[in-house]
Amino acid sequence: MMAAPFDDTFVADLLPAFVEEANEQVSAFEQLLLQLEDAPTDHELLDALFRCAHTVKGSAGLFGLDALVGFTHHVETVLDLLREGRLQLSPALSTVLLKSNDAIRDLVANATGHNAAALGAGSDEAARQRSALVAELQAASGHGAQAPGGSDEPPADAASPAVPRRCQATVRFGCETFRDGMDPLSMMAYLEQMDRCEDVVCDRDAVPGLDVIDPEACHLRLRFALHSAQPRADLESAFQFVMDSLELAIDDPVAGAAPDDGHAPEDPLVSDDPATPTAAAPATPRRREAAAADEGGYIRVHAHRLDEVINLLGELVVAGAGASLLARQTRQRGLIEANQQITRLIEGIRNSTLKLRMVPIGDTFARFRRVVRDTAAELGKDIALDIVGGDTELDKAVVERIADPLMHLVRNAMDHGLETPAHRQEAGKPAQGRLTLSACHESGSILIRISDDGRGIQREKVLQRAWQRGLLAPGVRPESDDEIHRLIFEPGFSTAETVTNLSGRGVGMDVVRSNIEALRGSVTIESVEGQGSRIEIRLPLTLAIIDGFLVGVGASRFIFPLESVVEVIDSRAAASAADTQGRGCVDLRGRLLPVIDLRQLYALDSPAPERGSVVVVRCGARRFGVRVDGLLGQHQTVIKPLGRLLRGLRGISGSSILGTGEVALIVDVDTLGQLASAPPAGARPASPPPRAPSHPSSPSSATAAAPSADRHSLEGAR
Repeated sequence: MMAAPFDDTFVADLLPAFVEEANEQVSAFEQLLLQLEDAPTDHELLDALFRCAHTVKGSAGLFGLDALVGFTHHVETVLDLLREGRLQLSPALSTVLLKSNDAIRDLVANATGHNAAALGAGSDEAARQRSALVAELQAASGHGAQAPGGSDEPPADAASPAVPRRCQATVRFGCETFRDGMDPLSMMAYLEQMDRCEDVVCDRDAVPGLDVIDPEACHLRLRFALHSAQPRADLESAFQFVMDSLELAIDDPVAGAAPDDGHAPEDPLVSDDPATPTAAAPATPRRREAAAADEGGYIRVHAHRLDEVINLLGELVVAGAGASLLARQTRQRGLIEANQQITRLIEGIRNSTLKLRMVPIGDTFARFRRVVRDTAAELGKDIALDIVGGDTELDKAVVERIADPLMHLVRNAMDHGLETPAHRQEAGKPAQGRLTLSACHESGSILIRISDDGRGIQREKVLQRAWQRGLLAPGVRPESDDEIHRLIFEPGFSTAETVTNLSGRGVGMDVVRSNIEALRGSVTIESVEGQGSRIEIRLPLTLAIIDGFLVGVGASRFIFPLESVVEVIDSRAAASAADTQGRGCVDLRGRLLPVIDLRQLYALDSPAPERGSVVVVRCGARRFGVRVDGLLGQHQTVIKPLGRLLRGLRGISGSSILGTGEVALIVDVDTLGQLASAPPAGARPASPPPRAPSHPSSPSSATAAAPSADRHSLEGAR
């Protein structure tokens, strides 16, 4: 007798791991298939595609997901024909396979919250859609099963159902099977579900004596007879998770008479005599490969656990800063040196821990291959997607929150920016449009660009719609293109003539901007009419901890991201008179540098010192200065959110707690740079300046100080 079918406890414990792995395989399948469209004869891609489908099918079989196993089997059949060259990948077949992959994803999603007998069934409508896909897959495999010479002779796959045959099998599990979390009896139970096993014998001679046995090692070796009509690959799939350390021999009479894989019939890999040298020889290279793989392997960690570590690390940084301050106050050299060592260790832990959250943005970019393919077909356009800098890394939290804004910008570029092939040829362009997603590190931030070679932003069309919606007074024309481009981000703005599934409702670009600004980022547009557009998104690398440069203005403290600081100059250099917003300029080596005074900008109640400094910062290619009273040095900055009343404070992106318990405000370099280079205040009415907290002493003081800035001040800061 074999093991009984799996119970609900087994499913509840292991099903989440299956769902996670299956989703990874489904995502990989989609990306591989989209790559295969550009290289239909790439055998490595074809093999990788088949492995994805085969892994999902084999894993699903362990849990009794019959609907998933049955449907994936049809996908496997088509992929096998593609691998053998008996079927060619066409756009229509690629579309069917993509839809089939979507169906597999839905079946995986249904494999939760049910008992083992009903897992993965889905709705009746989904079942009908799968039936239609199965018919298309069968039609494709039947059409492509002909021999290359055009013979009508049916292939082996189309022959009458195979007759069950009796196979003799021997399996020896590796010593690490238990330590790897694998259950040999579960695999045998899966094998018995497919076929009938009998005459199962356990080789007791393979088990060491009780005085030398390792209780955590697996010494299981089984011999059994198997009545099966399944192909050999399906029989082996029951053990696919332990194939690196497994010794498996199947004496298959069908394979011996007419081998279908080009290999001679295999002799059993395990001798009756466990001491025979040939018994251990085949396992040696496999174990070496497994050991080598383990050296560079990965470990899965839940994201919330990593977030907890980051939060604790932030508290450790604050506590370390406080301890260092107290050590300096004692003036005890030994204590100071000990705290300096602790500070260096904390910084090392911080850098290493933050790297754990860094992921390449290429995985997010790759998702848009399917979006571009399907949307281009829907719009009747020919669009090629280029991905540049996919290995650029940034915080996982930023990647997750930037996906939706990127989705809207990509779809917007395809709908509004890129023309149809006919219109492009009329304009003297190639029929195929190009959309480029790129990413790179710049000045301590990540710069993401969405570029296209389409029609660009039509200036007059934007102005007409702005006049109609009252965003501009009729006839008023902004002087710069930047001001016109900023109109696109106004709520409800749209230049689409008709409402479609993609655009026309005026909802999207304003949400994109607000979502990006919520990440302490910025978005800008550059466009040349008739040549294309480029949208630039600048984001911080992390949302947790940064290296900062601490400055003082009166009793207030401000922090600049250290990567944005270029140099510091004496503020006594000749400067122009500042306006009501604190904007002026200084002479920096023969060039005028825009400067903004934080004291005037935030109406801080403290007299200006006789001598101060100007911190020169950069944002992209733009440089400007910020006038401050004092320089307080480098500071490890734990980023904290602002209170509700101060979230709209222009030029400030967050706050941090210093070792003294004071609150320092983190400067938003990009927004402050826009303010520094904006037109003079006399060009339009200016609201009273916002007021920053002048004497913060606790985490709550930033919020508590908000009433000191009146309502008009806060509105003017937005």
